[in-house]
Amino acid sequence: MDDARALLDTEEYPDTEVQKNRVLTLEEWQGKWLSHNVGFHRDQGHKLLKKHLDAFLKGESGLRVFFPLCGKAVEMKWFADRGHSVVGVEICELAIQEFFLEQNLSYSEEPIAEIPGAKVFKNSAGNIALYCCSIFDLPRVNVGKFDRVWDRGSLVAINPTDRKRYVDVMLSLLSRGFHYFLTVVSYDPTKYAGPPFYVPDAEIKMLFDTKCNIHCIEKVNVFEERHKSWGIDYIFEKLYLLTEK
Repeated sequence: MDDARALLDTEEYPDTEVQKNRVLTLEEWQGKWLSHNVGFHRDQGHKLLKKHLDAFLKGESGLRVFFPLCGKAVEMKWFADRGHSVVGVEICELAIQEFFLEQNLSYSEEPIAEIPGAKVFKNSAGNIALYCCSIFDLPRVNVGKFDRVWDRGSLVAINPTDRKRYVDVMLSLLSRGFHYFLTVVSYDPTKYAGPPFYVPDAEIKMLFDTKCNIHCIEKVNVFEERHKSWGIDYIFEKLYLLTEK
């Protein structure tokens, strides 16, 4: 990786169709959690979110923050501890239970009437609510609108054929004046099938441009030893800020 810095300035991979038919089922995602195959989880939180937190929060208090495909993201407690209200959605109940256990938070659970078999988990303070269901079922519940979105490991985990439907759901949940942080990854998709899936700049513009101003805040080299097993020799992460047009 001696030429990693040079790669930061290279063009994105031109073949945007190579992963288009790749599909992971909800059961496969649940299996990742059950087998603890969750290399995407960050125990210490996300470095880019920490670095750009002021740009995300803009000094505002009492915000509603949404975590799509939240897993057990530690940042949910960060925001709750700062006085914000957090809502997440996650298909795997184990991930949600581990979040509350690892953050030492007492919680309750109750069925979601609008979605048979689904549950919502809430901390005792009432400022964290995690919905255990498919994100595509979430609009059936009145979760309200959100001031902030932290979309890390979510868009890149959605099956490529479902991205437009996913973004339609996300845009429907945004309040006026929203700030939406989106992270994506860039690598050679002919060498690794994903997830995380490769999402090029052009597709982000196609998906969000009608409703959002799109600004790439930072692009960083995130290559680690574990990525060698994917068959790739570089991977970069990009952080975008999406705001209301």
